Amino acid sequence: MAVQYPLATEKAIRMIEAENTMTFAVDRLATKQEIAREVETLYKVKVAKVRTLITAQGTKRAYVQLTAETPALDVATQLGLL
Repeated sequence: MAVQYPLATEKAIRMIEAENTMTFAVDRLATKQEIAREVETLYKVKVAKVRTLITAQGTKRAYVQLTAETPALDVATQLGLL
């Protein structure tokens, strides 16, 4: 499983509201295509773009931008992040 869990940091919440982007902790070996496919099936959303970052601690984060017809705010509310 590529996607481990959604993140609810201050930056992640700001990105949900401003950029329609959700942040997830993911497996280090996961590709952008795998992450997009898994987010679409798990959360029933459409993914526009995926950016990844390997942190200084060695973990990997995925910034998943959703399409305009799928508000990240609604998904985050359903998950209990907001």
